Amino acid sequence: MNSQPYGKLYLIPNFLSDDNSDDFIAEMVRRIVHHVKHFVVENEKQARALIKRLNLQHSQQELQIWLLNEHSNPMDIPPLIKALEGNDAGIISDAGLPCIADPGSALVALAQSKNIEVIPLPGGSSMMMALMGSGFNGQQFTFSGYLPIDKAPKIKKIKELESLAHKGVSQIFMETPYRNNQLLEELIAQCNSQTKLCIACNISSSKGWVRTKTLAQWKSAKPDLHKIPTVFVLG
Repeated sequence: MNSQPYGKLYLIPNFLSDDNSDDFIAEMVRRIVHHVKHFVVENEKQARALIKRLNLQHSQQELQIWLLNEHSNPMDIPPLIKALEGNDAGIISDAGLPCIADPGSALVALAQSKNIEVIPLPGGSSMMMALMGSGFNGQQFTFSGYLPIDKAPKIKKIKELESLAHKGVSQIFMETPYRNNQLLEELIAQCNSQTKLCIACNISSSKGWVRTKTLAQWKSAKPDLHKIPTVFVLG
């Protein structure tokens, strides 16, 4: 039993797209976190939008919100445990699941070290949905997050991912939306023309789509992915 005066830490799923209907988040999730008013979030504005749609019992003015994002210093993490002192708290990512392609895992690691109960709640993950729709191996896969920005390391990484994909290990990765088109160009240039690539664009949105083609086929009909949330899978 936890001897510290800490509450539970809930990992709360977010919507994946602005046009997701309210029931995209399960009613069970709403019921479980209905009482929570302490939150550690990636972006306050987007977190408050989710909290409003969850229709929690507390007003926005009663909420206590701490930030944890890519700009946070490692020294900022330990003080965040205050969110759990005598209270349950929730982690909210910008989209999808906390701690998946998200800095929230640093707080979860701290909570685990203090024997605080961590409760992951079910929700949509664009990475897993892309893999589901790709037709690639779902038994063995790797998520590499964002690829290197600089050209030489990026090319090296692409070659590594393609090699693993050819061995049957599906390779899932992302890019900052405004560099999606450049990444697609690099994949076409560096990979074998018969290597298969799945592009999951705006997944779960009414405008979303998931398609798997060879890179030769993508080269002949390149989609415009500029500033559109996209997940790539090599297989």
